[in-house]
Amino acid sequence: MSQPHRSETPSQSLADDLYDVLGLVRRRSRRLVGAPLPELDLSGAQLELVRVIRRNPGVAVADAAAALGLAPNTISTLVGQLVALDVVVRERDAHDRRVARLHLTDHARAAVELWRDQRAQAMASALESLDAPARARIAAAIPLIAELAARLPEVPRTTHAPSLHT
Repeated sequence: MSQPHRSETPSQSLADDLYDVLGLVRRRSRRLVGAPLPELDLSGAQLELVRVIRRNPGVAVADAAAALGLAPNTISTLVGQLVALDVVVRERDAHDRRVARLHLTDHARAAVELWRDQRAQAMASALESLDAPARARIAAAIPLIAELAARLPEVPRTTHAPSLHT
């Protein structure tokens, strides 16, 4: 991977490498299979919410917010946008009318399932080109990467990167 800069710690170098590789996987996947519902030009945040709802039909807004590490009001805004686009249906919980349950519309579910299948097949083909020990190492790394993601702060730090224009 990359060579660390003089002032960079090994963890900083590893962080750069991890971001680079994760970004490459996302970009190549996007180029290969596109996005679900391309006619709607959904934002990254909207797509992430759609994926959470696909995997958890009937998920509550608060639970979707927790899954994505976003504020519930941010999720509510995204839900409103997706409802207006006929992608998501918001239903009141039968036992607690204060809770909204989220479902994909039939059209959105079918499009997202097709996209998911194409994306999974593309990754499965790439994984099958590796030997079994390499696939096992990747499988073993997934829980560690998930733990790492959980350890990232959910609130941005107040410091900003230096401006390129100064």
